[in-house]
Amino acid sequence: MPRLAFVALLTLSLTIVSGPVSAKPVEYFQVEGITYDGSVPSFEDNAGYEIGERPVRYGDMLAYLRGLAARSDRISVETIGYSHERRPILTFTVTSPGNHANLESIRQAHLARLEGNAAANAAPMVLWINWGVHGSETSSMDAAIPLLYHFAAAQGPQVESQLEQAVMIFTVTFNPDGHARRIDHVETFWSYADNSDPNDAAHNLWTEARVNHYWFDLNRQWLLLTQPESQAWIRQWHKWKPMVSADYHEMGSSAPYYFHPGEELRRNPLIPKRARELTQGIGQRHAAFLDSEARLYTTEERFDNFYIGKGSTYPQINGSLGILFEAGAARGGKVQTERGLVETADNVRTHFRTALTTIQGALDLRDEITAYQRNFFAENIRQAARGRTKGWVFTAKGDPERAARFVRLLNMHDIKVSRLTSDMTVDGRSFPGGTSYYVPTAQTNSRMIRGIFERFTDFEENVFYDVSGWTLPLAYDLEYAELRSGRPLSDLADGAFRSAAAPDLAPYGYVFDWTHTYAPRALNRVLGGNLMARAAMEETVVTTTSGDVELGRGAIFVPLARQAVSQDDIHTIMETIASQDGVPVFAATSGLTPVTGRDLGATNIFRALKQPRVLLAYDGGLSRYDVGEMWWTLDHNHRMPVTLVHKKDLGSLDWTKYTHLVLVGGDAALNKKLTQAVKGWIKGGGTLIATRDAALWAEDAILGKDKKDKKEEEKKAGKDRANDGAKKEETGDSDAPAGSERLDFAEMGVRDAEHVIGGAIFAADLDTTHPLGFGFADRDLPVHRNRSFTLKRPDDNPYAVPVQYADKPLLSGYASGRRLEEIGGTPSVVAQRKDRGAVILMADNPVFRGTYPGTEKLLMNAIFFSGLIDRPRGDYAQEVDGQDE
Repeated sequence: MPRLAFVALLTLSLTIVSGPVSAKPVEYFQVEGITYDGSVPSFEDNAGYEIGERPVRYGDMLAYLRGLAARSDRISVETIGYSHERRPILTFTVTSPGNHANLESIRQAHLARLEGNAAANAAPMVLWINWGVHGSETSSMDAAIPLLYHFAAAQGPQVESQLEQAVMIFTVTFNPDGHARRIDHVETFWSYADNSDPNDAAHNLWTEARVNHYWFDLNRQWLLLTQPESQAWIRQWHKWKPMVSADYHEMGSSAPYYFHPGEELRRNPLIPKRARELTQGIGQRHAAFLDSEARLYTTEERFDNFYIGKGSTYPQINGSLGILFEAGAARGGKVQTERGLVETADNVRTHFRTALTTIQGALDLRDEITAYQRNFFAENIRQAARGRTKGWVFTAKGDPERAARFVRLLNMHDIKVSRLTSDMTVDGRSFPGGTSYYVPTAQTNSRMIRGIFERFTDFEENVFYDVSGWTLPLAYDLEYAELRSGRPLSDLADGAFRSAAAPDLAPYGYVFDWTHTYAPRALNRVLGGNLMARAAMEETVVTTTSGDVELGRGAIFVPLARQAVSQDDIHTIMETIASQDGVPVFAATSGLTPVTGRDLGATNIFRALKQPRVLLAYDGGLSRYDVGEMWWTLDHNHRMPVTLVHKKDLGSLDWTKYTHLVLVGGDAALNKKLTQAVKGWIKGGGTLIATRDAALWAEDAILGKDKKDKKEEEKKAGKDRANDGAKKEETGDSDAPAGSERLDFAEMGVRDAEHVIGGAIFAADLDTTHPLGFGFADRDLPVHRNRSFTLKRPDDNPYAVPVQYADKPLLSGYASGRRLEEIGGTPSVVAQRKDRGAVILMADNPVFRGTYPGTEKLLMNAIFFSGLIDRPRGDYAQEVDGQDE
């Protein structure tokens, strides 16, 4: 077929299949009064469709943008990382050809400017724009297209001046996997007929596409950095330390356009007020553009600047101006709302134009922003010198990998850490040399150090857009202390993962301790390799080729006897554990131990383990975030196969194939038939692990009283109520009727939030002798808390509460006095033997945002050691009742 005929046919076919969604040609996005180079191809020239005509596929966008970079001397492109699904994350650097030729010199001059080098003030400004952190937000990705086209094709003195005065870094896109999911969904439900009904399936994939592969919200990852996408962009961000960082999003379709500064009172106290003033100055440029088109917008409601792990707040704690932009989402392309028809192309154009006003606004305020950033870092040093805290020291008892992981996190935040070369004691706590670390506060980003280490419990306002407590040493369950005197920063630590020494060839068997972060991964290799293994119920000492080795509860013993695998293959598995998991493995020489009654063959001391086969329910009202965090922990961190099944499909399973069912927060309630099936499965030996709302449901539906017990309790409760009523009648006391208090309507927002626990860190006491407490160094356990309900203490089993909240539980974050009183002293975890199986209830999510390696071990213990939970044989009811009195 001749080429022209083929092109004509292709064009005709595209015209035929194109739906009615509003498509816009390149002219729609061009700025009035700007001349564009006609030789620069538009997106539709390259992709064959216009923006707004259909979802922009990630591959089409990258091909076009890379093509622009290849042909333009104003644009360069760099691949800075990859998503879980191996999609590339790119940064496009936009500046003048002359600046491109001296890019590294400009970067070094900019960094010198931050340190007070006045000679470097003339260097171009460094500006940064985040594109596409949430996959469900179409225009937050697609707006990168007209922006890069503009700087490739626009001509004239204004554009030339912008290119000369600034180095602009555009990251495309933060979340490629989420965007791919959205695009596939919209294409799946594409239709010929025009349908802007918001109830249409094409418009509804908000949460599912918002997240990355493991269902993490990447806009909460700036601080936590557990995902490869965030690790990629944070390296690039700190490489340049931009002066302004713009962060583009979409929100509910009916909402008008939004841009920062945000809620005035909800500002992190570590962020200078001057940042808000400068952001408002840039905002005047956005307002001028939006006013010129009579668009609705808002700037100071709903969105705050408190949690330092968001894309618009993290820059502010690191010396940049972070500016959030939100457009009402057009979802599948265009959707009807109370403010009229919302269209993708229009949102793309608005984001593109406010990106231009951000750039020009920053350049207009160049002197003020330059002075602000320079003073920010200088003030950091001054604050560190004036403050009483001169540094922090930390360690992770028995688990060098957990401490090293924290060091890696600090390094990614450009925080210098040194390893202690000798032992140190602070306030009675020991920090051994070699496995402890020191962080001086006298660093240019000391505010970030404060944000990570300090505890905040007092707040000007109790309304939070996100979590209120994120003290990371607590999340990592580290032993840490404040230092009042400084020390030299030497022996810088990188926190690199370290393999353990290869074990000797064992004559009797192999042992390894349970304290290491990756001990569960090691055990999974053992059980997955068809090896028999046993877990220690008590502390012991084992004679090995390396001498006597002390082992704690939960230590794993792999005997050589009666294994179906050859001794050479067993040794290979042990070598893999040492090299890839970093877990020290020791070669046992005898079954006799130096500890009386604790020989390796003692069946009451070393209990047999089975390979877990984990079932993880999702959707049907269950929290996607919670499920994703569980999935990532088990699959990514510990390389455990996890079977994900939609909640509605649980009833069709062959339950005998699975040992554990994990139900998470959200609507976990199962129908009556399925609940009975789960009860039967537990009776046969299955383990239910239920967290947050699922724990509350399971407490009643799975562990609840039978009908006879409930009737007796109701009868007793009725008598108690009658007696109480008689007493009140005698004394004249009475209860105020519910809802009798009269309040002003304007107080509703603050009052509604008063007793909400949006995300705080609570102190808990852990029974380290319980199987769920194996591998922990001490009884003090910080836990994340974001629910207000409490679990009941079982009245017939005093051993069923391995984790209990402290009487005064708040460590960091916000919780009202009423909630603290209600929760203090109640169970955080309940673990009960039920027939041949077990039920484990956790009031909290032990792997919240993948950032609680301390409580992560609770989850792993629940999976591997649930079979070790014994049922008490005595009668404790009277004893417990007496304690209650």
